[in-house]
Amino acid sequence: MSNNQQEQEKNQMNSSTKKPDENMGVNVSGHILIRDKETGEELVNKRNAIHYGNMAYMIAQALNNQSGAYIHYMVFGNGATSVDTAGKVSYKAPRVTEAYESGANLYSRTYWKPVSISSANTDQDNNRVDIIPGSSYTDIKVTCTLSYGEPSGQSKFDNSITNEGEYIFDELALFSYPSDDTLATEAERINTSTMLTHVIFHPVQKSANRVIEIIYTVRVQLS
Repeated sequence: MSNNQQEQEKNQMNSSTKKPDENMGVNVSGHILIRDKETGEELVNKRNAIHYGNMAYMIAQALNNQSGAYIHYMVFGNGATSVDTAGKVSYKAPRVTEAYESGANLYSRTYWKPVSISSANTDQDNNRVDIIPGSSYTDIKVTCTLSYGEPSGQSKFDNSITNEGEYIFDELALFSYPSDDTLATEAERINTSTMLTHVIFHPVQKSANRVIEIIYTVRVQLS
């Protein structure tokens, strides 16, 4: 047997006796696109922050077959920016940590919509969650549409010159299904949900003269 063959056999034996890699890294990243659905105008296009503590908790809950361990709400808020007299916008830091926080929330939550398959989601074509597998990752694509008539009480036109107003959004998040869905109102039920992501952006006004579509992509990748 040649020295080269002996070396190859030795390498094969060493490979077969190696211990399996027992460590696995999970990388979760996110991106949002907010656009006018009728004109295609992009209003926001940026990456988001992951609440790693809550995301890890939710992944573990899903692997343990716990009910409600999935994305259910897209949540909107208006408390993450301020505008000075010169018109300069200041942005707060996303409210995410590496520890689990059952009470994590937006700075000022003002509106939310169910996006998962449920009786609360009355338009599942335009508000949905799609799973898109890739070569080494899986994307969770969350689509949410705010039509002309929603939210109720919005302004008629998108002509505000300030960032003030309940439906001038500057923050957005994904929340899980509520842990207590027996509560009487949706406002009570969402308080038992878990915030999984948080993104802060330049204020965008939702008004009755346009339809806004949000495409929120969360990528899960193992390493």
